[in-house]
Amino acid sequence: MPPPASPSSEAAAPSGAPAPIRFKPLRPLDPLRWLRAGAADLAATPLIGAFYGCAFWMMALLLAWVFRTRPEYVMSLASGCLLLGPFLAMGLYETSRRREGGLVPSLAHSLTCWDRRLGSMGMLVLVLIVLELLWGRASLVVFAVFFNTGMPSTTGVLQAVFNPQNWTFVAVYTLVGGVFAALVFSTSVVSIPMILDRDTDALTAAISSIRVVAENPAVMLWWGFLITVLVVGSLAVWGAGLLVVGPWLGHASWHAYRGAIEPAPPAG
Repeated sequence: MPPPASPSSEAAAPSGAPAPIRFKPLRPLDPLRWLRAGAADLAATPLIGAFYGCAFWMMALLLAWVFRTRPEYVMSLASGCLLLGPFLAMGLYETSRRREGGLVPSLAHSLTCWDRRLGSMGMLVLVLIVLELLWGRASLVVFAVFFNTGMPSTTGVLQAVFNPQNWTFVAVYTLVGGVFAALVFSTSVVSIPMILDRDTDALTAAISSIRVVAENPAVMLWWGFLITVLVVGSLAVWGAGLLVVGPWLGHASWHAYRGAIEPAPPAG
């Protein structure tokens, strides 16, 4: 039985409302524990992991192909991936949730777990898409204002971006991208598993997610760094590493949610 949470870590709720949300303090080693627990879930359900890993890999290959052939459609396709990604992640959360509860996970359960939470998920995904579109618009403005050597082609983008004449652009682009990445990460880091677990409305889930990040900035920055390193590393060979890293991080993100927020008490 966990100790009662302090008043500062509990979201107050009126009588008759859902159980209050209690936040746990996080420690620097917690992200490594989440990765270890996620690896255990992946090892226990390899076929489910393979299905979702293939889905993440196909999305990465499609984005890479569009970037090389029709770069003007990359942002539109990225928005579509942002719409599909949370539903794929929710299937992995459901698998971890069922294992945690002593239930037998299955691909069928993981594919249909979102059907009773479609309204909340749709609202949260809409918020994420708006943030992503604003990010894309801000990126175009930064290009227009700060890029000094003309818009690069897809074959010479790295050489053009890191041209010494464009160092101001690199700094501003990184700053703007970092702000939007932080907003997306803060809004979604525990909100999607919370919707699955508690059937919470999107606003409550998003605010709770932001609060977890605000109360544990160093740990969550460390967690975001680990996610970034693993994802970037998985893209080294045609993105094939996503076959493992994608579902691994999905399972680990469920344990991040469990590590940050107390389980809801049983009904009744």
